[in-house]
Amino acid sequence: MKEEPQIEQNIVDEQEDNNITKDMDPVPRTMYDYAKLTLIGVELSIVRPTIVFDGLQDEDPNTHLANFLEICNTFKINDATNDVIHLRFFLFSMRNME
Repeated sequence: MKEEPQIEQNIVDEQEDNNITKDMDPVPRTMYDYAKLTLIGVELSIVRPTIVFDGLQDEDPNTHLANFLEICNTFKINDATNDVIHLRFFLFSMRNME
């Protein structure tokens, strides 16, 4: 018999929690609201690598080649060898080279 008041108290507590939750979110959210990306005060951890070589004196061509090969080796295109990928993308890594 002592457990019955406890069960009733739990039910009352759950109802109060539900009422508090309803009060905290007065505007109903649509599916679009849940799906859209909202980043407020968050820094992105994905950084776009820069592998562009300008040919300036302070740039090291060996470092550029090492970075270029490292990035190119992170993906694979069907029926294409690594040499083909490197040759096709290498010109895109050069800037102001004519």
